[in-house]
Amino acid sequence: MSGQIAPPVLRTVGLTKAFGGLIAVKSVDFEVPAGSITSLIGPNGAGKTTLFNVVAGLYEPTEGHIEFLGNRVIAAPERGWLEPLLWILPPFATWALTYVVASMGGSDNLVQVLILLGLGLLITTLITAVIRPAWYGKFLTRLGIFKTARPNDMVTAGLGRTFQNIRLFANMTALENVLVGMHSRLKASPLDALLRTRQQVLEEATSAAEGRRLLGFVGLVGRDGELARNLPYGDQRRLEIARALATRPKLLLLDEPTAGMNPSETAAMMTLFGRIKTELGLPILLIEHDMRVVMGISDGITVIDHGEKIAEGTPAEVRANSRVIEAYLGKGAV
Repeated sequence: MSGQIAPPVLRTVGLTKAFGGLIAVKSVDFEVPAGSITSLIGPNGAGKTTLFNVVAGLYEPTEGHIEFLGNRVIAAPERGWLEPLLWILPPFATWALTYVVASMGGSDNLVQVLILLGLGLLITTLITAVIRPAWYGKFLTRLGIFKTARPNDMVTAGLGRTFQNIRLFANMTALENVLVGMHSRLKASPLDALLRTRQQVLEEATSAAEGRRLLGFVGLVGRDGELARNLPYGDQRRLEIARALATRPKLLLLDEPTAGMNPSETAAMMTLFGRIKTELGLPILLIEHDMRVVMGISDGITVIDHGEKIAEGTPAEVRANSRVIEAYLGKGAV
Protein backbone atom coordinates (compact mmCIF):
# COMPACT_ATOMS: atom_id res chain seq x y z
CA MET A 1 0.00 0.00 0.00
CA SER A 2 1.47 3.37 -1.02
CA GLY A 3 2.60 5.67 1.77
CA GLN A 4 2.99 2.80 4.21
CA ILE A 5 5.94 3.26 6.58
CA ALA A 6 8.45 0.41 6.52
CA PRO A 7 8.88 -1.36 9.88
CA PRO A 8 12.13 -0.70 11.74
CA VAL A 9 15.05 -2.97 10.99
CA LEU A 10 15.96 -3.16 14.69
CA ARG A 11 13.91 -2.42 17.79
CA THR A 12 14.84 -2.74 21.45
CA VAL A 13 12.08 -2.96 24.04
CA GLY A 14 12.86 -2.27 27.71
CA LEU A 15 16.39 -3.50 27.18
CA THR A 16 18.34 -3.89 30.42
CA LYS A 17 21.75 -5.42 31.06
CA ALA A 18 23.13 -5.75 34.57
CA PHE A 19 26.49 -7.08 35.69
CA GLY A 20 25.84 -8.03 39.29
CA GLY A 21 24.85 -4.79 41.01
CA LEU A 22 25.99 -2.61 38.09
CA ILE A 23 23.25 -1.72 35.61
CA ALA A 24 25.07 -0.89 32.37
CA VAL A 25 21.92 -0.52 30.24
CA LYS A 26 18.56 0.33 31.79
CA SER A 27 15.17 -0.02 30.06
CA VAL A 28 16.31 1.35 26.70
CA ASP A 29 13.78 1.59 23.87
CA PHE A 30 14.94 2.68 20.44
CA GLU A 31 14.55 1.84 16.77
CA VAL A 32 16.69 1.81 13.64
CA PRO A 33 14.45 2.73 10.68
CA ALA A 34 15.02 1.07 7.33
CA GLY A 35 17.43 2.93 5.05
CA SER A 36 18.71 5.22 7.79
CA ILE A 37 21.91 6.08 9.59
CA THR A 38 21.12 6.09 13.31
CA SER A 39 23.76 7.20 15.81
CA LEU A 40 24.00 6.08 19.40
CA ILE A 41 25.91 8.64 21.45
CA GLY A 42 26.69 9.42 25.07
CA PRO A 43 29.60 10.22 27.40
CA ASN A 44 32.32 7.66 28.08
CA GLY A 45 30.96 4.79 30.17
CA ALA A 46 27.35 5.53 29.21
CA GLY A 47 26.71 1.93 28.15
CA LYS A 48 26.88 2.27 24.37
CA THR A 49 29.23 -0.62 23.62
CA THR A 50 27.43 -2.83 26.15
CA LEU A 51 24.19 -2.15 24.29
CA PHE A 52 25.96 -3.00 21.00
CA ASN A 53 27.19 -6.26 22.48
CA VAL A 54 23.68 -7.21 23.60
CA VAL A 55 22.32 -6.43 20.12
CA ALA A 56 25.09 -8.56 18.57
CA GLY A 57 24.30 -11.52 20.84
CA LEU A 58 27.53 -11.34 22.86
CA TYR A 59 25.65 -10.58 26.10
CA GLU A 60 22.33 -12.00 27.20
CA PRO A 61 19.91 -9.27 28.34
CA THR A 62 18.76 -9.16 31.94
CA GLU A 63 15.34 -7.81 30.94
CA GLY A 64 13.57 -6.74 27.76
CA HIS A 65 14.06 -8.02 24.25
CA ILE A 66 15.34 -7.15 20.78
CA GLU A 67 13.44 -7.51 17.51
CA PHE A 68 15.41 -7.80 14.28
CA LEU A 69 13.64 -7.73 10.91
CA GLY A 70 10.35 -8.22 12.73
CA ASN A 71 11.41 -11.27 14.75
CA ARG A 72 12.16 -11.40 18.46
CA VAL A 73 15.72 -12.73 18.51
CA ILE A 74 17.29 -11.68 21.80
CA ALA A 75 15.70 -11.95 25.25
CA ALA A 76 16.09 -13.85 28.47
CA PRO A 77 15.52 -17.61 27.93
CA GLU A 78 12.02 -18.99 28.43
CA ARG A 79 11.29 -22.56 29.59
CA GLY A 80 14.96 -23.35 29.22
CA TRP A 81 14.63 -26.10 31.82
CA LEU A 82 12.75 -28.17 29.24
CA GLU A 83 15.66 -28.37 26.82
CA PRO A 84 17.83 -30.81 28.85
CA LEU A 85 14.94 -33.29 28.63
CA LEU A 86 15.48 -33.35 24.85
CA TRP A 87 19.11 -34.33 25.43
CA ILE A 88 18.50 -37.19 27.83
CA LEU A 89 15.16 -38.73 26.73
CA PRO A 90 16.43 -40.49 23.54
CA PRO A 91 19.47 -42.15 25.19
CA PHE A 92 17.58 -43.00 28.37
CA ALA A 93 14.74 -44.52 26.34
CA THR A 94 17.34 -46.62 24.51
CA TRP A 95 18.97 -47.70 27.76
CA ALA A 96 15.56 -48.56 29.21
CA LEU A 97 14.98 -50.77 26.19
CA THR A 98 18.41 -52.29 26.82
CA TYR A 99 17.34 -53.19 30.37
CA VAL A 100 14.14 -54.82 29.08
CA VAL A 101 16.03 -56.81 26.44
CA ALA A 102 18.61 -57.97 29.01
CA SER A 103 15.86 -58.93 31.48
CA MET A 104 14.17 -61.05 28.81
CA GLY A 105 17.41 -62.90 28.08
CA GLY A 106 18.35 -61.08 24.92
CA SER A 107 21.73 -61.72 23.33
CA ASP A 108 24.78 -59.97 24.74
CA ASN A 109 25.58 -58.55 21.30
CA LEU A 110 22.17 -56.87 21.06
CA VAL A 111 22.55 -55.42 24.56
CA GLN A 112 25.97 -54.02 23.70
CA VAL A 113 24.63 -52.50 20.48
CA LEU A 114 21.79 -50.80 22.38
CA ILE A 115 24.20 -49.44 25.00
CA LEU A 116 26.41 -47.97 22.30
CA LEU A 117 23.37 -46.63 20.47
CA GLY A 118 22.22 -44.82 23.60
CA LEU A 119 25.69 -43.34 24.08
CA GLY A 120 25.74 -42.25 20.45
CA LEU A 121 22.32 -40.59 20.81
CA LEU A 122 23.49 -38.72 23.94
CA ILE A 123 26.59 -37.40 22.14
CA THR A 124 24.52 -36.45 19.08
CA THR A 125 21.90 -34.54 21.08
CA LEU A 126 24.57 -32.67 23.05
CA ILE A 127 26.46 -31.69 19.88
CA THR A 128 23.19 -30.58 18.26
CA ALA A 129 22.42 -28.41 21.29
CA VAL A 130 25.84 -26.77 21.07
CA ILE A 131 25.77 -26.19 17.30
CA ARG A 132 22.06 -25.30 17.35
CA PRO A 133 21.27 -25.65 13.63
CA ALA A 134 18.26 -23.81 12.21
CA TRP A 135 15.97 -26.84 12.34
CA TYR A 136 16.79 -27.35 16.02
CA GLY A 137 15.94 -23.73 16.82
CA LYS A 138 12.60 -24.09 15.04
CA PHE A 139 11.92 -27.30 16.94
CA LEU A 140 12.57 -25.54 20.25
CA THR A 141 10.19 -22.75 19.24
CA ARG A 142 7.43 -25.26 18.50
CA LEU A 143 7.90 -26.66 22.00
CA GLY A 144 7.59 -23.17 23.51
CA ILE A 145 11.28 -22.95 24.41
CA PHE A 146 13.03 -19.66 23.63
CA LYS A 147 16.81 -19.43 23.43
CA THR A 148 18.38 -16.03 22.90
CA ALA A 149 20.35 -15.61 19.67
CA ARG A 150 24.13 -16.05 19.78
CA PRO A 151 26.62 -13.96 17.76
CA ASN A 152 26.71 -16.50 14.92
CA ASP A 153 22.90 -16.56 14.87
CA MET A 154 22.81 -12.77 14.53
CA VAL A 155 25.34 -12.84 11.68
CA THR A 156 23.28 -15.48 9.90
CA ALA A 157 20.14 -13.40 10.49
CA GLY A 158 21.81 -10.41 8.81
CA LEU A 159 23.73 -8.39 11.39
CA GLY A 160 27.24 -7.20 10.49
CA ARG A 161 29.49 -5.25 12.84
CA THR A 162 32.89 -3.73 13.47
CA PHE A 163 34.54 -3.29 16.86
CA GLN A 164 35.75 -0.40 18.99
CA ASN A 165 39.22 -1.98 18.99
CA ILE A 166 40.18 -3.35 15.58
CA ARG A 167 39.81 -7.14 15.47
CA LEU A 168 41.36 -8.30 12.22
CA PHE A 169 43.30 -11.49 11.56
CA ALA A 170 46.67 -9.75 11.53
CA ASN A 171 48.63 -12.51 9.79
CA MET A 172 46.06 -13.04 7.04
CA THR A 173 45.83 -10.98 3.86
CA ALA A 174 43.17 -8.36 3.34
CA LEU A 175 41.32 -10.66 0.94
CA GLU A 176 41.49 -13.58 3.36
CA ASN A 177 40.00 -11.39 6.10
CA VAL A 178 37.08 -10.54 3.82
CA LEU A 179 36.62 -14.19 2.86
CA VAL A 180 36.26 -15.04 6.55
CA GLY A 181 33.26 -12.72 6.61
CA MET A 182 31.66 -14.73 3.80
CA HIS A 183 31.96 -18.03 5.66
CA SER A 184 28.36 -18.13 6.91
CA ARG A 185 27.04 -17.64 3.36
CA LEU A 186 29.08 -20.31 1.59
CA LYS A 187 27.31 -23.49 0.45
CA ALA A 188 30.16 -25.89 -0.32
CA SER A 189 30.58 -28.66 2.26
CA PRO A 190 33.83 -29.92 3.83
CA LEU A 191 33.54 -32.91 1.49
CA ASP A 192 33.39 -30.54 -1.50
CA ALA A 193 36.56 -28.85 -0.25
CA LEU A 194 38.31 -32.19 0.28
CA LEU A 195 37.43 -33.48 -3.19
CA ARG A 196 37.83 -30.08 -4.89
CA THR A 197 34.46 -30.47 -6.58
CA ARG A 198 33.30 -28.16 -9.34
CA GLN A 199 30.91 -26.43 -6.92
CA GLN A 200 33.71 -25.72 -4.47
CA VAL A 201 36.10 -24.40 -7.12
CA LEU A 202 33.41 -22.16 -8.62
CA GLU A 203 32.35 -20.85 -5.21
CA GLU A 204 35.96 -20.15 -4.27
CA ALA A 205 36.53 -18.13 -7.43
CA THR A 206 33.24 -16.26 -7.04
CA SER A 207 34.01 -15.45 -3.41
CA ALA A 208 37.47 -14.13 -4.26
CA ALA A 209 36.00 -11.88 -6.96
CA GLU A 210 33.34 -10.60 -4.55
CA GLY A 211 36.00 -10.02 -1.88
CA ARG A 212 38.07 -7.88 -4.27
CA ARG A 213 34.93 -5.95 -5.23
CA LEU A 214 34.22 -5.17 -1.56
CA LEU A 215 37.83 -4.13 -0.99
CA GLY A 216 37.50 -1.77 -3.93
CA PHE A 217 34.20 -0.44 -2.58
CA VAL A 218 35.78 0.59 0.73
CA GLY A 219 38.83 2.11 -0.98
CA LEU A 220 41.36 -0.73 -0.82
CA VAL A 221 41.82 -1.42 -4.54
CA GLY A 222 44.89 -3.56 -5.19
CA ARG A 223 45.53 -4.21 -1.48
CA ASP A 224 44.02 -7.70 -1.39
CA GLY A 225 47.38 -9.49 -1.06
CA GLU A 226 48.75 -7.35 1.79
CA LEU A 227 48.82 -8.67 5.34
CA ALA A 228 46.28 -6.92 7.55
CA ARG A 229 48.96 -5.98 10.08
CA ASN A 230 50.92 -4.10 7.40
CA LEU A 231 48.02 -1.85 6.43
CA PRO A 232 47.87 1.70 7.82
CA TYR A 233 45.47 2.27 10.69
CA GLY A 234 42.79 3.92 8.55
CA ASP A 235 42.94 1.12 5.99
CA GLN A 236 42.56 -1.46 8.74
CA ARG A 237 39.33 0.29 9.72
CA ARG A 238 38.19 0.09 6.09
CA LEU A 239 39.12 -3.58 5.94
CA GLU A 240 37.01 -4.29 9.00
CA ILE A 241 34.04 -2.65 7.29
CA ALA A 242 34.66 -4.72 4.13
CA ARG A 243 34.69 -7.89 6.22
CA ALA A 244 31.39 -6.88 7.86
CA LEU A 245 29.87 -6.19 4.43
CA ALA A 246 31.01 -9.64 3.29
CA THR A 247 28.53 -11.21 5.71
CA ARG A 248 25.75 -9.71 3.50
CA PRO A 249 24.14 -7.86 6.38
CA LYS A 250 20.71 -6.30 6.56
CA LEU A 251 22.01 -3.92 9.26
CA LEU A 252 25.57 -2.68 9.82
CA LEU A 253 26.81 -1.84 13.34
CA LEU A 254 29.86 0.42 13.46
CA ASP A 255 31.55 0.96 16.83
CA GLU A 256 33.61 4.20 16.74
CA PRO A 257 34.79 3.66 13.15
CA THR A 258 36.58 7.04 12.88
CA ALA A 259 38.38 6.88 16.24
CA GLY A 260 42.02 7.91 15.91
CA MET A 261 41.64 9.30 12.39
CA ASN A 262 42.78 12.70 11.15
CA PRO A 263 40.23 15.12 9.60
CA SER A 264 40.85 14.02 6.00
CA GLU A 265 40.51 10.33 6.89
CA THR A 266 37.36 11.08 8.84
CA ALA A 267 35.84 12.96 5.90
CA ALA A 268 36.61 10.02 3.60
CA MET A 269 34.93 7.61 6.03
CA MET A 270 31.85 9.83 6.19
CA THR A 271 31.65 9.61 2.41
CA LEU A 272 31.92 5.82 2.64
CA PHE A 273 29.07 5.66 5.17
CA GLY A 274 26.90 7.69 2.81
CA ARG A 275 27.69 5.30 -0.06
CA ILE A 276 26.84 2.28 2.08
CA LYS A 277 23.47 3.83 2.80
CA THR A 278 22.64 5.06 -0.71
CA GLU A 279 24.36 2.56 -3.01
CA LEU A 280 23.86 -0.59 -0.94
CA GLY A 281 20.60 0.50 0.71
CA LEU A 282 22.03 -0.68 4.00
CA PRO A 283 20.94 0.92 7.30
CA ILE A 284 23.68 1.74 9.79
CA LEU A 285 23.70 1.90 13.59
CA LEU A 286 26.70 3.95 14.63
CA ILE A 287 28.54 4.63 17.90
CA GLU A 288 30.70 7.70 17.48
CA HIS A 289 32.31 10.36 19.70
CA ASP A 290 33.14 12.79 16.89
CA MET A 291 30.12 15.08 16.89
CA ARG A 292 30.99 16.43 13.44
CA VAL A 293 30.52 12.93 12.09
CA VAL A 294 27.35 12.30 14.08
CA MET A 295 25.70 15.60 13.13
CA GLY A 296 26.89 15.37 9.55
CA ILE A 297 25.56 11.96 8.54
CA SER A 298 22.85 10.89 11.00
CA ASP A 299 19.16 10.72 10.16
CA GLY A 300 18.36 10.11 13.82
CA ILE A 301 20.26 10.13 17.10
CA THR A 302 19.65 8.29 20.38
CA VAL A 303 21.49 9.57 23.45
CA ILE A 304 22.16 7.45 26.52
CA ASP A 305 23.77 8.44 29.80
CA HIS A 306 24.48 6.11 32.73
CA GLY A 307 22.73 3.36 30.77
CA GLU A 308 19.45 5.26 30.27
CA LYS A 309 18.05 6.90 27.16
CA ILE A 310 17.85 10.64 27.81
CA ALA A 311 17.05 12.00 24.34
CA GLU A 312 16.13 10.99 20.82
CA GLY A 313 15.48 12.86 17.60
CA THR A 314 17.05 14.56 14.62
CA PRO A 315 20.54 16.06 14.90
CA ALA A 316 19.04 19.54 15.34
CA GLU A 317 16.69 18.37 18.09
CA VAL A 318 19.41 16.51 19.96
CA ARG A 319 21.87 19.40 19.65
CA ALA A 320 19.39 21.71 21.37
CA ASN A 321 18.30 19.25 24.09
CA SER A 322 19.16 20.54 27.57
CA ARG A 323 19.65 17.04 29.01
CA VAL A 324 22.17 16.20 26.29
CA ILE A 325 24.09 19.42 26.94
CA GLU A 326 24.08 18.66 30.66
CA ALA A 327 25.34 15.10 30.11
CA TYR A 328 28.27 16.27 27.99
CA LEU A 329 29.14 19.60 29.56
CA GLY A 330 27.70 19.53 33.09
CA LYS A 331 24.83 21.37 34.75
CA GLY A 332 26.54 24.72 34.58
CA ALA A 333 26.33 24.66 30.80
CA VAL A 334 22.53 24.51 30.78
